[in-house]
Amino acid sequence: MKHGIVVGAGLAGLTCARRLEELGWSVSVLEAADAVGGRVRTDTLEGFRLDRGFQVLLTAYPAAQRWLDYDALDLQHFPAGAVVRVGGSWERVADPRREASSVLGSLAADIGTFMDKVRVLKWAVQARHGCGDPDETKAELSSLEALRQKGFSDAVIERFWRPWLSGIFLESKLETSSRMLEFVFSQFAQGGTAIPKAGMQAIPEQLASGLAEGAVELNQTVAKVAADQVGLAAGSERRADAVIVATDASTAARFGLTVPEVSWREARCLYFAASRAPTADGMLRLNGQGDGVINHLVTLSQVNPTLAPEDQPLVMVGVRPGIDLTPEEMETAVRQQLREWFDAEVDRWRLLRDSRIPEALPSRKPLKQVAVVPNAAGIWRAGDYLANPSIQGAMAYGQQVAEAVDRNQADSAKTGD
Repeated sequence: MKHGIVVGAGLAGLTCARRLEELGWSVSVLEAADAVGGRVRTDTLEGFRLDRGFQVLLTAYPAAQRWLDYDALDLQHFPAGAVVRVGGSWERVADPRREASSVLGSLAADIGTFMDKVRVLKWAVQARHGCGDPDETKAELSSLEALRQKGFSDAVIERFWRPWLSGIFLESKLETSSRMLEFVFSQFAQGGTAIPKAGMQAIPEQLASGLAEGAVELNQTVAKVAADQVGLAAGSERRADAVIVATDASTAARFGLTVPEVSWREARCLYFAASRAPTADGMLRLNGQGDGVINHLVTLSQVNPTLAPEDQPLVMVGVRPGIDLTPEEMETAVRQQLREWFDAEVDRWRLLRDSRIPEALPSRKPLKQVAVVPNAAGIWRAGDYLANPSIQGAMAYGQQVAEAVDRNQADSAKTGD
């Protein structure tokens, strides 16, 4: 039986390992951390479940549908829609095609113009037939340029698109590739937004549970890699028919692998235990005023009650990208803005965590998938930085690498290499 070693138990590595086992390989997944997941992790703190950064699963992702059991994950769905802060009041973004409000739908007069409403609905209808990955045949612009090219007014860009996309792309200038914009919008148009009942880490844990017993080895730091072996920091070596480095780009580069130029975007959010829920539902609240430090907010326990102890609502406050304050300064600024939105009751909220993830999302432009081929040293690479920065990108690329590795071995066997 052919044996593969996968370095890294993130979504790409675990999906790669699952596909290799399907193809008849035995697999060892070596993970330096104490749990699987990579950037998708959930911590338990004082009875709260806190994801490391605000993350969601878009249920339309084809790779997620292929590899995940949504029923077993017991997905908790966000209400379809958003509420936008404009002019000191809250405006709902609604979709008349659905029973509930939706971020893909009609825009209230204070958010955008009537023609903005027409354009977003037309785009949503078209996007429902989009593919599961970014379309690399389309010309590449910035997201801002693409929105303007579609005819959206400056008002709706500033009040809705900028805060909504800032929370997804982790940058507020809307420099992200238009290919990523089209892809993300199509996924929202085609499916729902959810989190597993146990938190986002349930996704990699489910992937890992589908592997052979003992396949995943935690607390195993890899010091060096070669085409047919890895060396552990503890001093031992492991041999394999193929080695796949499924780490982030920075770690892959430290192993001496060639990686595309990638920049990192930071995610920062604050988790609060509230005295009472500040909102009537679990809809996403966006700051369409462009002021202060808050970009978005959601009462997560209204989406998934199991994330928080009873009678202690869990509120996640997402910080606008690019704001660099100390923890003390950030808490003061966030509380001041929350007080303006929800009154002095905010003073009774207890800060659970200021979650700051410097390397939360890889970014590349042009956005074009890197060919699935071994590195010059014969080592394979996997990760969303090689495709597109998303759960879909990580899982789909991991699957493609496994299939390419298997074909490569079969071709080598035919030629006697």
